[in-house]
Amino acid sequence: MVIISYDIATNYGNGAERLRKIAKLCQNYGIRVQNSVFECNIDYQTYLLLKKKLSDIMNNKVDSIRFYELGNNFQGHIVHIGAKKTWDFVETLII
Repeated sequence: MVIISYDIATNYGNGAERLRKIAKLCQNYGIRVQNSVFECNIDYQTYLLLKKKLSDIMNNKVDSIRFYELGNNFQGHIVHIGAKKTWDFVETLII
């Protein structure tokens, strides 16, 4: 389990385009749990590939992407309060 959060400077250069590309890429690998936060239940190789793809899109001078590596035993490390319940990654997910 990897949590990805990002802050893209949409007022700099092609920021709105970078934001759309980053959001779309994250949606391909995980579940959006907040506007700029995704929970991704992916293996390590996929994580490295995703991290590389995201770094290729972002502008290192003005954008920020954070990766929180929770590992395989993530269930006890995520606490949620309030609306917008997230997915159960242990159960089968049919889309």
